[in-house]
Amino acid sequence: MVLRNWLSTTTKAVLGQSLAAKIKNDPFYRFQTIEELQIAAQLGISIDANQATVDDWLRLPGISIHQARALVELTHSGVQFHAIDDIAAVLGVSVDRLKPLQLVLRFCYYDPESVCTVQPVNVNTASLEMLLKVPKIDLHLARAIVAHRTTSPYRNLPHLQKRLSLPPTLTAELMHYLRF
Repeated sequence: MVLRNWLSTTTKAVLGQSLAAKIKNDPFYRFQTIEELQIAAQLGISIDANQATVDDWLRLPGISIHQARALVELTHSGVQFHAIDDIAAVLGVSVDRLKPLQLVLRFCYYDPESVCTVQPVNVNTASLEMLLKVPKIDLHLARAIVAHRTTSPYRNLPHLQKRLSLPPTLTAELMHYLRF
């Protein structure tokens, strides 16, 4: 009986170590249980709710692709989440259902007026004036962006670069300021 308990405890410890290693080494690991969220928190893994990508949200148990997209769309539009209550309100679920996610979620504030905060511009919807505020976009490039998007929206940065024949150096300078 004692041997069985020892083996059981040893097996659990080994499995826990391998799970912790898997969680630590795979930045896209999708957590399945509260126990895995606890391990992630102990490893220092966190997700910033105000900068999370769809992939980040999908790491959390119970978050669907549609919910992840809605959360990202809101943050891209300038909405900031301050607490788990905000996430629950957006998703239309109870706060209690999302409480376990607090183990890895962080709610950081980013001042939109700060010179340190880069506010990416959606090239498919931005006005000419908004595009002109982006570093390295002059009047000629802003007009070209607007003119070419009327036929079809830009899918991503490589698509924009190809359609407008942008040099790689300019594309690299713009990548932090644009979204699609």
